[in-house]
Amino acid sequence: MNTFSPQLPKVKNYFFSQPHQPFFLFGVLWAIVSMIVFTFAHKGVITLNIAENQFHLYSLAFIVFGQLFHGFLFTTFPRFCSSPTIPREVYTRITWLYQIGAALFFIGSLLSQWVVLAAIAVTLFAHSMAIFTLWWIYQNGQSPMKNDPFWILVAHFIGLGAHFIWMLCYGLEQFGIIFNWLNLVSPIIINLFLIFLTFSVAQRMIPFFSHSQAEKSPRFIEITFALLTLKTLLAVLVFPFPEATVSLILAGYLLREFLRWKLSPFQSPAILWILHLALFWFPIGLFLGALAQIIEIVTATSFLFLGTHLLILGFLTTVLIGFGTRVTLGHSGQPPHADTLAIVLFWWTQVVIIARSALSIDHGFGASHPWIFDLTVTTWVLLFVIWGWKYGKILLYGKR
Repeated sequence: MNTFSPQLPKVKNYFFSQPHQPFFLFGVLWAIVSMIVFTFAHKGVITLNIAENQFHLYSLAFIVFGQLFHGFLFTTFPRFCSSPTIPREVYTRITWLYQIGAALFFIGSLLSQWVVLAAIAVTLFAHSMAIFTLWWIYQNGQSPMKNDPFWILVAHFIGLGAHFIWMLCYGLEQFGIIFNWLNLVSPIIINLFLIFLTFSVAQRMIPFFSHSQAEKSPRFIEITFALLTLKTLLAVLVFPFPEATVSLILAGYLLREFLRWKLSPFQSPAILWILHLALFWFPIGLFLGALAQIIEIVTATSFLFLGTHLLILGFLTTVLIGFGTRVTLGHSGQPPHADTLAIVLFWWTQVVIIARSALSIDHGFGASHPWIFDLTVTTWVLLFVIWGWKYGKILLYGKR
């Protein structure tokens, strides 16, 4: 008599059924953890084994924003290139590598610089796997129109190069070779990785979502990249007035182009006008940042990176909140419609921007009001806590 064990059907984990789900949820989680740890360190509650500015930039650029972008692009990039979707085992492996790197980074920040270095190595490996996955898609895609995917990859490879330089310079620090490398790599990470990557995606997707029929100006993305590169070079060489001048030129160029697209934000549903608002934060952030930079030169004061935060919060974060909401709803079989709470979150993103700008202005005028710093942190944490609470169940379990 033969005996056998019945084969039960495997239950698939919905959480990993699409690439945006784990990347979005883990990105939101680390956005909250990163800001809380940074705040405790800034207030002296805990002591970090890494410089505060290094912790702040690395955790946001390569652990938070990097994962959020992977979630969006792993879903949409194959469509851009007319390529098959990314296999589940590929993005699952990358996802877990990122979480190992992130966990090691936060643990090492509290315990050991060598653990931080190991964390950077793991995260860089995950980052490399993610970028070369996108490169494989680009190479094997059947779409004859690959200009936009090409520039998305350019931004990614610049970010990957900056990530490698970071690991190398941080490693040299552990052997006593110390120099001011962060001021060299920061403008590259901010302008040519984070901001240019956001722009490369936004200039493709927002007109598409808005059904804009206007043709883009010739060499629009190339001119923007050239001006951002010049701005970055001037920042690295510490020529603030020429950098501010380039920022003003780029702001005017972008504003003129965006107005040509006739997006009609005031007549659009909320799921669209938040993206329109994000788009216009790019030239607004450049313009206000340039003005702040000129005032800093004349008055020898500091506005605590006002221009940088206007771009990172006003442009990048607003784009991610808008795209993240739309993708989460659309890919769970729900109409991409912003309900009342989603609209509140969209406006709350603008409150985060105002709070951080107030902190810069307060410092620039020589005042010191710690409650503004607390307000800035609170608004950021609440934004991601509420977004995660609202959309986390959809990412974990799908439409119920």
